[in-house]
Amino acid sequence: MNRPHPRADRRPSKHSSARATGGRDVSRGRPVAERAGPKGTPAKGSERVGTGPKRAVVRRADPKTTGSKSAGPGRTQPKRSGPTPAIAERPRPEPALRDDSAVRVLCVDAESDGQRIDNFLLRHLKGVPRSHIYRVMRRGEVRVNKGRVKASHRLRTGDLVRIPPVRTALAETPVRVPASRLAPLAAAVLYEDERLLVIDKPAGLAVHGGSGLSYGLIESLRELRPGRELELVHRLDRDTSGCILISKRRSALRELHELIREGGMDKRYMALIVGELERSKVGVDAPLKKNVLQGGERMVQVDPDDGKPARTVFRRLGRFRSDSGVLTLVEAELITGRTHQIRVHAAHLGTPLAGDPKYGDETANRALKAQGLSRLFLHASALSFQLADADRPHRVEAPLPDDLERFLSALEPAA
Repeated sequence: MNRPHPRADRRPSKHSSARATGGRDVSRGRPVAERAGPKGTPAKGSERVGTGPKRAVVRRADPKTTGSKSAGPGRTQPKRSGPTPAIAERPRPEPALRDDSAVRVLCVDAESDGQRIDNFLLRHLKGVPRSHIYRVMRRGEVRVNKGRVKASHRLRTGDLVRIPPVRTALAETPVRVPASRLAPLAAAVLYEDERLLVIDKPAGLAVHGGSGLSYGLIESLRELRPGRELELVHRLDRDTSGCILISKRRSALRELHELIREGGMDKRYMALIVGELERSKVGVDAPLKKNVLQGGERMVQVDPDDGKPARTVFRRLGRFRSDSGVLTLVEAELITGRTHQIRVHAAHLGTPLAGDPKYGDETANRALKAQGLSRLFLHASALSFQLADADRPHRVEAPLPDDLERFLSALEPAA
């Protein structure tokens, strides 16, 4: 007597309804109808098992198993009459999917007032790649109050944000930051209260993951302090060390962004330039424009016509002699905060930053590297600001890192 295999009438998988109606089979990447042949018939070389409302289980027939089959030395298995019962296959594991299949309209609350739209979307679309979010924004699928906006648009309380349908694979495993990276950050806290955190960021660590980096400063801090709403208030280049401000509350982030927009945050940097500053204090007012080259490398250039306003003030702190000529230690005060602003403005003066691989002097950089300078000489040395509920201004300073201090100490001062 032929009996069906005990698993032939198994419960259908969670995707069976989609497959039975000719929908998209996410595990195979193409509609089931393309694989199953004409409507109502199984694929060629397959058998249908089971009847009734349960989903049919299909297995391709193996020509080697039809007819007689060897069951061991000297023994043969007799042929069965009728069709050979198929054995139900274990379904392939489906990828974990995020499916926001309907348009959502969210009302911006007071906690999100002043937040950039791209950061707002990243917070509400967990696991969706940043590149995908920017793509749907460029296509106009994200709307604020029924209008298209740029990624830099800042939301206001009461705004209505249209979020399009999104379907993407969830991250399989959270990225684990190496313990060797976490330990130094735990000891790099310059200031902390219930709303703010200031870190002395080491050179070589990006502020966030992306562009081939699995993690950065903010991901590392979130791993050190799980469950906290840690957000970057501003950014530093990967090769720049020093003070970086992190908010611990959404309200603090809004207030600090407002301070930055109104010029209420004082940011000072220490830099070493190749050459001499013509005066003890030099202001540079040169609009900057960002460009993306063919290789995806981001570059910034002075552009009086299409650039955005940018102003930096350089103050001379000391002069040194080196194999590449005179070097000048300067304090750079950012009046605006454009991408690569100090580096481009210094190069615009004809005195690029020492060790700058993007905008610097290659010949001078080679000579400086031979003398012991292995990175960009740029350090965020101080932050000053005052919050509305504070009795006095906050001022946080970060000492010059040991590697830069050693390099300066080895130079001969110039008169």
